[in-house]
Amino acid sequence: MSEIPGDLKFLKSHEWARVESDGSVTVGISDHAQGLLGDLVYVELPELDGEAKAGETIAVVESVKAASDVYSPVTGTIIKVNSALSDKPETINEDAYGEGWLYVVQPSDLAAELDELLGPDDYAEVLEDDDH
Repeated sequence: MSEIPGDLKFLKSHEWARVESDGSVTVGISDHAQGLLGDLVYVELPELDGEAKAGETIAVVESVKAASDVYSPVTGTIIKVNSALSDKPETINEDAYGEGWLYVVQPSDLAAELDELLGPDDYAEVLEDDDH
């Protein structure tokens, strides 16, 4: 099983969210998700200054196997996108929780939305259920 960092929150659809010290939230897909997808060949990132809505499609990752929608874990304004992924989508395969982040959002109601997300232990249980 892939390692799950303790400082992240997750959606059942395998997106992760990390609250930064300034209150913004960095978002990516889990190591488990990139492993299922295989070698990523294309990433469609959200628009800078665009709106993210919790639970709605915000980006797309494509591998040689499939294209997969990425859902936003929180609602807010996109303040940063990882444009380096346009040239090197495989960065997500190499470092899903680090350099492979997708975008940063300035959330509108962080506390309420964080309560809706899964902690690392709950996410690990989802992965175990998926494996059975």
